[in-house]
Amino acid sequence: MWEAYLAITLLLLVLTILPKIPNSHWVFRFPDFGKIQITYITLIVFAAGFLIEKNAYFWYFQGLLLAMFIFHGFILIRYTPLYRVKKHQQGKNSSKKYHFISANVYQFNKEYDQFISLIEKNKPEMFLTMESNGDWEKALQVLENEYPYQHKVTLENTYGMHFYSKINIEHSQTHFFVADDIPSIEAHLKTEDGFSFVFFGVHPPPPSPTEEETSKERDGDLLSTAKRVQEIDKPVIVVGDFNNVAWSKSSILFRKTSHLIDPRVGHSFVSTFHAKYRLLRFPIDLMFHSENIFIKNLKTLENFGSDHLPVYCQFFIDHQNDQQEERVEEASADEKAEAEEIIQEGKMEDGERNAVVTED
Repeated sequence: MWEAYLAITLLLLVLTILPKIPNSHWVFRFPDFGKIQITYITLIVFAAGFLIEKNAYFWYFQGLLLAMFIFHGFILIRYTPLYRVKKHQQGKNSSKKYHFISANVYQFNKEYDQFISLIEKNKPEMFLTMESNGDWEKALQVLENEYPYQHKVTLENTYGMHFYSKINIEHSQTHFFVADDIPSIEAHLKTEDGFSFVFFGVHPPPPSPTEEETSKERDGDLLSTAKRVQEIDKPVIVVGDFNNVAWSKSSILFRKTSHLIDPRVGHSFVSTFHAKYRLLRFPIDLMFHSENIFIKNLKTLENFGSDHLPVYCQFFIDHQNDQQEERVEEASADEKAEAEEIIQEGKMEDGERNAVVTED
């Protein structure tokens, strides 16, 4: 028992230290994804420690486990209702409430009808699909009368994206910030009650043993989006499969560089992947918004056959309410320089992806 306790404690220590090392290889970045699970396991091992036979080093390792639990807990508590943030009510100057759904549909998922039923049930004004290829585009044609405004980037490499809207899209464009096969969507919309805003859809590649060896393209793509957001003088929403977690260094740098707000703070993790394994679920489908956009509801919806749960958001716009300004953090000069360096590294990285990806 002591050997197992010792081995697990040392493994937890390694997983805690690795993300603090400034290296973009997936080995160093991946433990951040499992911070929630690492925290729970740390607490379980700490409690189980009292059941094993004690030796001279017992209290040192118990103290180490307690310190790791406090370290992780201090970070994660910000993403729970225990961390209090002010709630905002709609005022007479605000827009009406709008809704969107963001979903990584999983390119090889054939449950098209389940997703279409999800849209028809929740009736969002907008929805974004990721990993949507030609088959998905064809299946979603039944919704085009109800969602007459569209922006489509049809790819077969698991990075296709489609944006559908009931709200008028005044203009839109596709960005390929760091690679010519990794798109982002920028759509400028105007509501019937006269409110303009910009919707960004993003889906950078993950650092993992099966995809990209490093996080350079992911981080470069996200920070390029953050830089573009700073050029826009309208309310902004950025949403999608970030393949990142909100507490990672690159997510924090994205938030500071873009001057956007993370709605998970004071709310919940909103974990989305993997849809089939609740205990191994990570919050990697993220959302950020500008200070004049107010979130009323942010949650996951039911599984429709994908490996990601869809994200549902309800929001309103209010240009007269400045009470969220205090939640906006700005990057320092050093952080801005770091962001520029990461963007350049992302552009130089040669991601090895097939133009057409088939299911194994």
